[in-house]
Amino acid sequence: MRLSEFEYRTISSLSGPLLFVQKVLSARIGEVVVVHSPDGRTLDAEVLEINGDTALIEVYGETQGLDIEHTSVVFTDSVKRAALSPKILGRVFNGSFKPIDGMPMFIPEKWSPVTGAPMNPCARARPEEFIETGISVIDGLNTLVKGQKLPVFSSSGLPSKEVVGAILKNTKLVADIEGSGGQQAVSNERGFVIVFAALGLTFHEYSFYMNVIEDMKSEFVSFINMADEPVMERLLAPRFALTVAEYLAFDRGKDVLVVITDMTNYCDALREISTAREELPGRRGYPGYMYSDLASLYERAGRIKGIRGSVTMLPVVTMPEDDITHPIPDLTGYITEGQIVLSRELHQKGIFPPVDVLPSLSRLMQRGIGKGHTRPDHRHTSNLLYKYYAKGRDLRKLEAIVGREGMSESDRSMLDLADMFEKEFVHQESERRNIFETLDRGINLLKRFKLEK
Repeated sequence: MRLSEFEYRTISSLSGPLLFVQKVLSARIGEVVVVHSPDGRTLDAEVLEINGDTALIEVYGETQGLDIEHTSVVFTDSVKRAALSPKILGRVFNGSFKPIDGMPMFIPEKWSPVTGAPMNPCARARPEEFIETGISVIDGLNTLVKGQKLPVFSSSGLPSKEVVGAILKNTKLVADIEGSGGQQAVSNERGFVIVFAALGLTFHEYSFYMNVIEDMKSEFVSFINMADEPVMERLLAPRFALTVAEYLAFDRGKDVLVVITDMTNYCDALREISTAREELPGRRGYPGYMYSDLASLYERAGRIKGIRGSVTMLPVVTMPEDDITHPIPDLTGYITEGQIVLSRELHQKGIFPPVDVLPSLSRLMQRGIGKGHTRPDHRHTSNLLYKYYAKGRDLRKLEAIVGREGMSESDRSMLDLADMFEKEFVHQESERRNIFETLDRGINLLKRFKLEK
């Protein structure tokens, strides 16, 4: 028996979910620990910090009933691992990877650490190939590409969960067939999976997402963490989700889209743990290592040269106080490759999805559109739509000063185009549009105003 497998009864203090164990002979950061409570309960825990022979342990569950004298701790000499198998498809788990769909746990094919394996930058393949979300404003103007990290920036009161629900139900891989005339999108036969991680849900949100999961047509795996569940599960759930995504992508050759909502709840959990550890706070009270912690999640997306499959990530961030300079969206923007920004103004107009085109950006869009991916005219059409919509938006400021009657005929035409663009192109209620319908709608709008050239 290894020394780290001995049972310790040397707890010096207990503070919330944190235990301080002294005289530890052997331990390592991230090691899985089993805590035995005086009432016979068994709790999972993890080593957060080691200082000499004292180990700081974070308990995943409730610590009520624990005391210093009668609680024992067992170090397992192993890190947190995820059970992996092809049978994981179609299952729903909680933040501790325990089934909550009423079905028994599957027999794992392999076990992998939830921290993942570092991806060699030299082995990374460039993100490319189009992923169709069925939402025109994303597919046409801010295209999602396989292997990309594209966050959605929302604000309190905006329909971010409805947008996520539409993405979950409608997203698929497509391939243009030569000679099809660009009339329809054809499903990719290689296999497409959506891995969904929901963090800190209320019961209303839980009910909504469970209804969405029931309607999903793509293969999926879901991890659900409720707001009243342990904070540590909120930190583990996205790591379990990404470990599953890497297995399905790089071991099984599938293209995987990872949707995580809401990263703000994740960062708040990170701040809560940091505060409990009495660490020096950084901006807005968040820990100084939040950038590297977020990067350890976001950078797990990508493609590997010579290996089929890809991991694409679409995290949702609710900006506190509508502040895009807040540390969470600010650091997310540094790490990822663009952003989809939801607009309160468009939401008040009844536009769904209320995506603000001008601050939204997909930096890798050009690698996934055009001939061989969507349609040869995609790039030209998106550039024209952005150009004239931006001009129309700018002219709205002038209209507020001089009035519509004081503007030239061409300026009034640009104002009309901006309005029609929002109502006919951005707004789409609940219907799904494939990429060809999206581009045709944009071209018809430009033709109506004689701006297609």
